[in-house]
This record gives sequence, C-alpha cells and structure tokens, in this order.
Amino acid sequence: AAPAGAVSFSVKHTEGVTVEVACQGQAEVRPAPGSGTRWLLDQGTVLRFSMNRASTEVNDNKVTVSFYGEGGQPINQAGVFLTGIGISLDVDADRDGVVEKNNPNKASWTWGPEGHGAILLVSCDKDSP
Repeated sequence: AAPAGAVSFSVKHTEGVTVEVACQGQAEVRPAPGSGTRWLLDQGTVLRFSMNRASTEVNDNKVTVSFYGEGGQPINQAGVFLTGIGISLDVDADRDGVVEKNNPNKASWTWGPEGHGAILLVSCDKDSP
C-alpha cells in the first residue's frame, strides 16, 4: 500500500497504541521506537498495531505512517484511527447460578460437584469446507 517511489517509512502513534515492526527474514518482532526512526520499505515488512485497553471514546487513538523517497524527501502519509473495544467472558465460576464479573474462581477450575470454574463446550469439527 506504499506510494510509488517510497523507499522508507516512519511511524507515529498515540500513547494507547503499541506498534511492532516485523521485517522479512527476521524471527523477532521489534517495538517501533519514536517518530524519528525510519525503516526500509521491504517486500516482507509488516506493521502490527494493538491496544491493551478499551477506548474512552470512538477514534481516540491513531497510527500515522509517513513514506519517504530516495534522499529522505517526504512523499505521503497514511493514517488509521482506532477504537479499542473491551471484551470479557463472564461466567458462573462457582456454579451457583449467578454470573459474577470478579469471581475469584474465574481463573481456575476444579472438577466435581464442589468444584468451581467455567465449563466450556467447544465445537472443533469442520462444519463446512
């Protein structure tokens, strides 16, 4: 998606976003440092961005990628606005018929009539080709 003539890029992002750069041929993924760092634009380069908390409002976080040509002249920018959605699986962890958000038994599981923890039935078969 880089513009024609681009040979490198830099990344800026808001505080609530984590950005990682994965380069082709390298096993490790490195966090993208501050906005002054430029990365070579190679065929296998991948940007991964994520948020570790829910947003307080829609589009409250942003990632901006700036593209540069030979000699470092700016060519173009691309931006993405992000909204983090919080998802929680709440369960009847002590099996008393009440779903509690902060039940201390939510993170563990014990078998039997006096046990605790969620019972999850998972369908792992292939329903369609």
